[in-house]
Amino acid sequence: MIMRARVLLALDTSGGAVDSQEVIAARLGVSGETLRLVAKRFTETGGDVHATISRKRRDLPPVASVITGEVEARLIALACSAPPQGYGRWSLRLLEKHVALTQDIPDLDHSTIGRVLKKRNCVLI
Repeated sequence: MIMRARVLLALDTSGGAVDSQEVIAARLGVSGETLRLVAKRFTETGGDVHATISRKRRDLPPVASVITGEVEARLIALACSAPPQGYGRWSLRLLEKHVALTQDIPDLDHSTIGRVLKKRNCVLI
């Protein structure tokens, strides 16, 4: 933010003549491309300084998570249920195999299952 604010101050024409981009870039320790991008963002935001110097917030994550509240609830319910016959307790690998067989839960890796259970303080006993 500070660097972008300094670039805007250096490019401000209200105080008189502005140095060349090469001089400004050398004085501020940035590249000419950075100067160009900050100036472009300033014009795109309609002269809003705060919008120019602050970071843009991302609307959505790049990849939607397959772990929804319903999937998480089904996974925890499966982990809290009795283990299959022949097993003394659930393990992450065993849960992974049973999740693959369940129709309404997407296939999850054992490490993903472990993260979900750890997030909810669910301990496999």
